[in-house]
Formats: sequence, structure tokens, C-alpha cells
Amino acid sequence: MPRTLKSSVLKSLDAVLCFGGGVAFDSIQFFNQYRPRPSFTPKWSDKPLLKSWEKTKPVLGWPRETDSLCPKCVVEARESILSGEEDYRILIDEKVGEIKAQIVERDGEVWMIKECPEHGKFEDLMAIDSKFLSWIEANFPGRDIQTHNDKDLHNHGSSTIKHGRGSVLTVDLTNRCNMMCDPCFMDANQVGFVHELAWDDIKEILDNSLRIKPRRQMSVQFSGGEPSISPHFFRAIKYARKIGYNSVQAATNGIEFAKSLDFARKAHEAGLRYAYLQFDGIGNDAHSHRHIGNLFDIKLRAINNIHEAGIDIILVITIVNDVNNDQVGPIIRFAMDNPKKISFIAFQPVSFTGRDEAITDERRHRQRYTLSHLAKDVKEQTGLTEPTHDWFPLSLMGAFADFADQAHGPGAAWGQVSCGCHPNCGIGTAMMIDKETKEAVPVPQFLNIPGLVKDMQKITDAARSTKFSNFMMGLALLKHYRAFKAPSRLTLLDLLKKFDKSFGLSGKDYGTESKERREDPWNFLFIAGMWFQDLFNYDFRRTEMCIIPYATQEGEISFCAYNTGHGWRNIIEHMHMNATVANWYKEHGRHEIFAGGKDVKLDDYEHALKINAKDASRVKDKGDKPQTALDEKMMQRKAAKEAAMVREYYEEVVLKKKKTNDLVELTAP
Repeated sequence: MPRTLKSSVLKSLDAVLCFGGGVAFDSIQFFNQYRPRPSFTPKWSDKPLLKSWEKTKPVLGWPRETDSLCPKCVVEARESILSGEEDYRILIDEKVGEIKAQIVERDGEVWMIKECPEHGKFEDLMAIDSKFLSWIEANFPGRDIQTHNDKDLHNHGSSTIKHGRGSVLTVDLTNRCNMMCDPCFMDANQVGFVHELAWDDIKEILDNSLRIKPRRQMSVQFSGGEPSISPHFFRAIKYARKIGYNSVQAATNGIEFAKSLDFARKAHEAGLRYAYLQFDGIGNDAHSHRHIGNLFDIKLRAINNIHEAGIDIILVITIVNDVNNDQVGPIIRFAMDNPKKISFIAFQPVSFTGRDEAITDERRHRQRYTLSHLAKDVKEQTGLTEPTHDWFPLSLMGAFADFADQAHGPGAAWGQVSCGCHPNCGIGTAMMIDKETKEAVPVPQFLNIPGLVKDMQKITDAARSTKFSNFMMGLALLKHYRAFKAPSRLTLLDLLKKFDKSFGLSGKDYGTESKERREDPWNFLFIAGMWFQDLFNYDFRRTEMCIIPYATQEGEISFCAYNTGHGWRNIIEHMHMNATVANWYKEHGRHEIFAGGKDVKLDDYEHALKINAKDASRVKDKGDKPQTALDEKMMQRKAAKEAAMVREYYEEVVLKKKKTNDLVELTAP
């Protein structure tokens, strides 16, 4: 039978099964909705699971009022703390720099507007399309269980995390880095001191993370600086796996992995599952603002080594408007062309913090990039996805986690990974890609996501037995699957396996090693957008729902509160610094830093990746406006020098002042 005819027959059979499954689901659910069982309290929580109607939500929509920060007051307060004039505990006991903010719609866009009595008015863009943000907020399923047993670890005043279990626990092993990036959350290599966790610190931080409830099966991410230059890198990975975390990742620029396949293999042997790889686009020009001449070549070699070692790869792109926003499409095409190597893309619209906290208003408004920009660019640059149909808040995954928690029962040792963040924080969509033919279709185009979530919540709320709930979930998938809109070779069985593999509902072992995972003929390419806050768009309703806490020597702190907000990073690293940079170099020597256009020399640049030659050869016209904090500083110095020359000329020619000689003549006695 010809393949096309066979495929058509199979699709027809799937469609018939789906129709029957939908009828069966609706018929059974008519009776299942009555007398739901009470929620149980799982082993990993001291509070019962929440029914869908018990979940709370922050105020959404617009106009609305929220609590924010004055970008000027906060910096002044932080400087007072760092200088010793104020005690850091004022951030816990008082509402330092806090002001009200209004979120409003204006000309089809959404803006945050706030005013400080001392420093005046601040405005910033939240979305270029109010309809898109409205769609995202409408699909928010509600907050997760409130955190508990956490008072000593979550105690940071208005910045305290209050809801949810988190999904990525970030641990900065060191603030040292082998690059000088701009933008950079932490202003690495520029703060004048070294903050590097000792082994006892790492162990204590990870042990403490197990005390918080709900007990979280999170992905532990070792970060920095550059975590791979920490002397405890491999040991930290191994220990995180030992205490029960099944997903450990490293946020890396990839240089050490590119240098050595043996290094990548050691990381995999220690238990590293994901490389969260910094990536700015296709071609060296797209990476030029990182000031390494051959950085794209380094990324390709890193991907090659990381994949060969058995580690999965997540491309992480900081998107800056007017810098690399034109790279959205090329990056997605690169992932689709290499489906056996790339399974996740994380776009991060720029947060103006760290090196960029003192950004000018002109550059901030010009370079601001929002989640709505991302959805628009994906459509325009790839022709894939519809913004108000195929994109959803990351927190919608919380509904799937709720079902998995119910199905796993009260005896489960860990709660399911759950992305319960504020709908303004993150969005996502997914592509189902045939690894052999590379045919790709957005998942929401063949799976009715809103309908599936609604029916899944009904199953979860009913709280029946695991077997019955799984049976109903299977029927719900049948009901909402559109066989003829799916990739041509995707079968209903493939879809059911994918779902089971993600949430472990049947108990079947699909393998934990990368080799076993990679035998799957389908790549579920997830495309996410995670927008971290800065002082200009700060919203405490987002902070208190953070799913990416930083684990530190002073407890677990929201990602945005740590890197921006009141600036807990600056304060904690200053409190626990190891040494000044000068003293560190005296004792340990200098580590290599690649900057100023310097190339990274490798013994081998070979790779097995498919590259679109047109995308790789593009050179972007960067214009004459500043793109980075360094550009702004250089332009300011140039302007100051020119102003001084004009002033000198004016005084000499117009005012007839004689030019003074500031040099002092030295004469012999």
C-alpha cells in the first residue's frame, strides 16, 4: 500500500476513534461530575490539593493597580545598604521604594505608568497588542498551593515568594565568568569582588531546598557567572541528583563544553541532563554584541559536544529589540533543521538590569521587547502559529501538573513540576516535528488545548481512582485530537505515548538515559518566552508567584527580586564575598576572559549541524545609536570631551582667557 494511502487510512481510523472517544467522554462525564471526592493531602505537602475552583488569581485585565518600585529610590536605598549606612533588614521590615503603578490600555497597547513624589513619572511598555495579552491572561488557570514550612527560607519582605512550588531552582556557583557580556543580569567580572560558593554552602543550599513544602521536583539549574569554571561544578551536579532531583541543568555560555568533549562527558556522567545554552542567533554577526569574534562557531562546537556526550540542549536567547529581534525566525528554523539535537528554545525578552540598570530612556524604549513582540515575530518570521490561538501562559502547564499529582496519588514523594507563574511572566507554544522528514506542525493546531484543559480539570476535580482518571484522560485526548491537522506520520498512539512519557501516568519506564529518550521518532519542540522584570515594569504580584527562585545563603529569593527589584543579589553577594578581585587574583591567579573581539581558539571546529547559509551570512546594519551600556558610556565620554573642548575654545577666543598650565615645574634645590 502506498505510504500516502496508508497514512490516509490510519488518519481516518484515528478520526473515527477520536469521535467515539469524545462521545464516550461526554457520556461518562455527565455522571462523573456529581459527588466529587475530597482532595487528599499528598506526602509532599501539608495542605490538600486544590480543586480548580479553589485556586486564587491576582487581579488581571486593565485598567488595574498594582504595587511597584521607583527605579531611582531603590538604587539609592541599595547604595545606602552596600555602604553600611543602612541595615539590609529595612528591606524586610519596611516598604523601601515602593509606589503604586497603573496598568492601562493605550492605542491598542498595554503600558505600566507610575509616579514617584520625589523622582517623577515613569512609563514602560507591557505589550504591543492588548488582545494578545488579554488572551494569555484569560487562559491563566489560577495559583498553585501556597508555600509552607518555609518561613526561614522565604523571608524577604515584599519580595517574599508566597505561591507555588517553583520549577527551576537556580544556584549561582560563582560570579566569575569567562566572558564580558552585555546584557548581563549580574554584571559579572565588574563588581570588584568574588562571590563563589564553597562546597559546604552548596550542600546546605540544596539540603535546605528539600524542606520547603510543597516539596518540589524541580530542575536544579547551576548558574553564575559561568558555572563550569567553578571547582565544584561536577560535584554539585552529582549531589543534586543524589538527593532526588531528576533534572539538573547548567546555564552556560558553552565555551568549556566547546573546548573539550571529555568535559561534556564528565558533566553527563555526573548527572547533567540539560545544557541551558546561551545563544543569540545564526552567524557570528548575530553574536557580535558579546564581543567574541567567533562565538557562533563556539556555539556549534559546544552543541556538537554536548549532544554527543548525551546531554539535552535548551537554546536560551536574550532578545533585544533593534539588536537581535530579527533572529527569532532563523533560530526556530535552526532548531527545526536539527530536531535530533534541539528540543527546547527559551526566548528571554531583555531585562534592563545588571550592566543595563542605568540605561537611558531613549535606549530603553527603543530596545524594549515584550512577549507580544515574540508571538508576532514568530508568526511573521516563520509563518507558523497564530498569536491568539497557539500561544498560552506557561502557567497553563499547572493544570497538567494538577492532574498528574492527582493520578500519582497521596503516596508520591514529590509533587509534579509545575509552572505556576503569573501570566505576564511567561508564554509558550510547541511544534511536533518528525525527526526524519522534519515536517512540523504547531501542536495547538491539531490539539484543542483550551478544551483539553477544561475537561482535564473536570477529571482532576472529580478525584477518582488513578486507573479511572487515566482512562478519562485518554478519552479527553481522543476528544480534542484533530487527526487530519496533525503531522502526516503522527498516529494517535504516538500522541498518547508522548503524553504518558511527560507525566508518568501509566508507570511505564521510557528510560532515563539520553540514548533511550532519543529513540523517540518525534521531537516535541517547546518554544517558550520568559520575561524577567526590571525596575521600570516591576510588579510585586509577579514576584510573589515566582517559579524560578534563587537558592542563596540568605534563603530562596524570586529571580526578579534577586537580579533587579531591591537588588538582593548585590546585597547578598556583598555580605558573603570571598575576596576583592585583586586579592582573589593574588591567591588563585587570573582566569581567562574572552572579550574585546578576542577569538576562542579550539583544536577542532567540526560539527554535524545543518546551517542555513543565508541566515548565517546575514550582517545587520547596527546604525549609529548605542546598543549596549558600554556604547552609552563611550558616547557619554566622547560628548563630555567635545563639550570641554568647546568650552575651552569659548573661554580662549571669546572671553580672552589665557590658557592655564596645570603642570608644576620641578627645579633642583
